[in-house]
Amino acid sequence: MGDRRTEDTAREHHGPDEELLRVIADAAADVARVERMRIEIEEGFDLLRGTEKAVSLFGSARARPDQPHYRLARSIGSGLADAGFTVITGGGPGVMEAANRGAVEAGGTSVGLGIELAHEQGLNAYLDLALDFRYFFARKLMFVRYASAFIVLPGGFGTLDELFEALTLVQTGKIHDFPVILAGSDYWGGLIAWLRERPAASGYLAPDDLDLVTVSDDADEIVRLVQAGWERQHGPEPTHGTV
Repeated sequence: MGDRRTEDTAREHHGPDEELLRVIADAAADVARVERMRIEIEEGFDLLRGTEKAVSLFGSARARPDQPHYRLARSIGSGLADAGFTVITGGGPGVMEAANRGAVEAGGTSVGLGIELAHEQGLNAYLDLALDFRYFFARKLMFVRYASAFIVLPGGFGTLDELFEALTLVQTGKIHDFPVILAGSDYWGGLIAWLRERPAASGYLAPDDLDLVTVSDDADEIVRLVQAGWERQHGPEPTHGTV
């Protein structure tokens, strides 16, 4: 009993000091964390500075080269490069690799913005510029900051996260004239139907909110939609021979 009282007295005596030290340690860790965030954002800006015409493309890392969505992403990447767009992806395998591959094969600029995760397979081999991020939000900032459109191919939670963030930014007016294109109607048709039948029918989406997204299976059409969006943002590009 005496030992317990002694321990309680010691805990009461040192408790506030220990708590203060813990709070100070946490505050110091927060300051260090903010500094790491700042450095990571600056590294992204440094990597992509001067990128004036680009598109961010998303999709599953699990798509295989023999699958239609891989082939579609590769065609889109090639078409975007032919139109003068830099192709930005998450830098991984699957759909991301396909788009980067298409861009490189067409002589365009290919960018990969990876994320440090234990289960990630690393960056693909078709990148001119690459950077790995620790923080998702810093990486997502680069996807939006330097792109004039989002192209979203079939994928999982990460792909859906990027899709709905883009739609929210457009819906709330944070970005304007920003095409969000879903490539692969066989995959996305069910989602569009659900959005129409549930959130929109319940009044949680405005009637025209579904107009913020376009679904297409045609690589050429997707590139045309991206180019049209870019011209709405920046004005028509001059044609050769004009003064």
